[in-house]
Amino acid sequence: MAQRINHIQLSADLFNKYQEFSNLLNNSPVETATRLLVSIRASQINGCGFCLDMHIKEAKIHGERELRLHHVAIWRESSLFSPRERAALTWTEILSKLPEHGVSDEIYEEVLTQFSKQELSDLTYAVMAINGWNRLNIAFRTPPGSADKAFGLDKANLT
Repeated sequence: MAQRINHIQLSADLFNKYQEFSNLLNNSPVETATRLLVSIRASQINGCGFCLDMHIKEAKIHGERELRLHHVAIWRESSLFSPRERAALTWTEILSKLPEHGVSDEIYEEVLTQFSKQELSDLTYAVMAINGWNRLNIAFRTPPGSADKAFGLDKANLT
């Protein structure tokens, strides 16, 4: 499948600001490993090959274990994720596939048992960011792996 347009060139200012917004999440109290799991799970849900490829490579570079990467899609059945990671994945799924009547109080309270209000706010922005990236890259069919060199993802040694 060929890329439709180069949105980075055509909307460089918007791309740069959105990238800047996403980079601010690196200062979040939510740990990198959890944020990467969130990005992987949202990308799976949304079917974004570019983002899924990118964040799996990024997770590998940050030392994530192979089996955990394979288990993200089945995290509910897997014993490889902590309660905090499970809460983050729950939050990711509910916000990526918003139910007709919003997020239930039960899910909100469940997630708050694992995250402070500040962390939950930051986590919500992380879910929001990856969902936006997914939609952008799906719309314009950005090929998986096409930005590996630019983002240093060739260091993941996954070919």
